[in-house]
Amino acid sequence: MRKLTVRHESWPIAGSFTISRGSKTSAEVVVVTLEEGGAVGRGECVPYARYGETVPGVLEALEAARARIEGGLSREEVPEVLEPRAARNALDCALWDLEAKRTGRPVWALLGMPEPRPLVTAYTLSLDTAEAMGRAAVKSAHRPLLKVKLGRGSTEDLERLRAIREGAPKSRLIVDANEGWSPAELPGLLDACAKLGVVMVEQPLPASDDEALRGLGRPVAVCADESAHDRHGLAALVGKYDALNIKLDKTGGLTEALALARDARGHGLQLMVGCMVATSLSMAPAALVAQDAEVVDLDGPLLLARDREPGLHFEGNTLFWPPRELWG
Repeated sequence: MRKLTVRHESWPIAGSFTISRGSKTSAEVVVVTLEEGGAVGRGECVPYARYGETVPGVLEALEAARARIEGGLSREEVPEVLEPRAARNALDCALWDLEAKRTGRPVWALLGMPEPRPLVTAYTLSLDTAEAMGRAAVKSAHRPLLKVKLGRGSTEDLERLRAIREGAPKSRLIVDANEGWSPAELPGLLDACAKLGVVMVEQPLPASDDEALRGLGRPVAVCADESAHDRHGLAALVGKYDALNIKLDKTGGLTEALALARDARGHGLQLMVGCMVATSLSMAPAALVAQDAEVVDLDGPLLLARDREPGLHFEGNTLFWPPRELWG
């Protein structure tokens, strides 16, 4: 008999984390634990208000599916009981972990993948004043890849970006506007990003306005985030974006994330694998998808005041495959 445990956990962020939509001081996660045959599998998700998700809503969805889950629900059957995104992600990843623990084989071997290699992840600079972000860039100038949160006005954002480039002259930069720019200001902002050496701009326009990207000259690669979820909407992104950001909380788990990555490659899109601010338990399955990505953004645990034990091992920006006790 399988036993399901679902719980809400709050993990404090080191300081605060600010994007164009607001700030937070803690990561609110939901953890699914499955016990069966003496083995324990776990998965973690982050309910995201941008998509109408809440912690109570995710807990309720998982509780509603309890009978099916404890009755032996398979990964293939998960879409029958849960909609994509956070709740499905936690369950899907817990089922992968459970299989790995029961069989004694790591998830990467179950998938027929080679042993995961270390990954260089971006490190995120939270949205702030130009002066504060410049100081943060100086402190992080040793990091090879910085992700910069922008999206509050073109003039102010350019001041922030110039301050960051001055503070971290050798770092590669990714800009994430979190839907904060408008179609009218976008061409000028992309040109400025190109001149400042930005390698990718993530979700510059609101998802509802991103048709303005079609046919637009893009001197910097533009990556879909809030516009990209699972394979269902992939075709609509082709021609508007150069890349897409795969997050397991959006796809509904590792299973769909791997399928989305494969299909996106078939459309000639670059891959970025990202995360919400969460613990190493969320990052571990995403690290499998990130093995073939041009850009890796799995710095969630680095933004927390503390992480799980055991957690992922980081050396600077380099992320190493986790111990079996954590996941997989």
